[in-house]
Amino acid sequence: MEISVLLIGFMIGMRHALEADHVAAVASIVTQKQGRSAALRHGAVWGLGHTLTLFALGTAALLSGVLIPEYIATLLECAVGFMLLYLGLDVLWRMSRKGIHFHAHQHHGKTHLHAHQHHAHDLTLEANAHSHNHKKPFPIRTLMVGIMHGMAGSAALVVLTLNAAQDLLAGMGYMVLFGIGSILGMALLSVAISVPFNLPGKHLERFLGYLQLVIGVGTSGLGGFTVFNYFY
Repeated sequence: MEISVLLIGFMIGMRHALEADHVAAVASIVTQKQGRSAALRHGAVWGLGHTLTLFALGTAALLSGVLIPEYIATLLECAVGFMLLYLGLDVLWRMSRKGIHFHAHQHHGKTHLHAHQHHAHDLTLEANAHSHNHKKPFPIRTLMVGIMHGMAGSAALVVLTLNAAQDLLAGMGYMVLFGIGSILGMALLSVAISVPFNLPGKHLERFLGYLQLVIGVGTSGLGGFTVFNYFY
């Protein structure tokens, strides 16, 4: 088994984590103020679900010599589109529940859009009154999102594996390193995305409102576009 093949699998796995639909899905999950450790956990769990599915389906395809039919692959991509649509709308829904909304103000004759959270003070008091830590449950939803992405990407991975490896052992090793790369890449990306959401200070309220709006609209828009392409 050539080390270079395994290294390529690892690097492609890290790059795979940066695909637009993966970034959109994880960004929609880590928009809540849960801390960098929680973001790291969500990213790693997404990568775990993604890897488990890819490895299971990829190994089955390598053993049987049968690739996933194209119509099933496109159907799974459509399912990912619906999932992204839901995740994006969920971000927007959480914004409305937190009281984050936008006002148009005029300054020097020019209209500006400002984000506000009118009951942010109440939320801060509530958080301070309930500041003790609880054991955080395993992020099942994040795992399921990763599994869905893994199912949709399994067909392309099998093709890559067949091109890169000459036997079953090398193919399985390639997929394992690919999975480790995607777990590491998504964990680091999740931490990077979560940084602004965990910074203290009221002056960030407007920026975070805009950022959540961009993530929510962008994620749901990407999902809607994927679904539209499947049907039309």
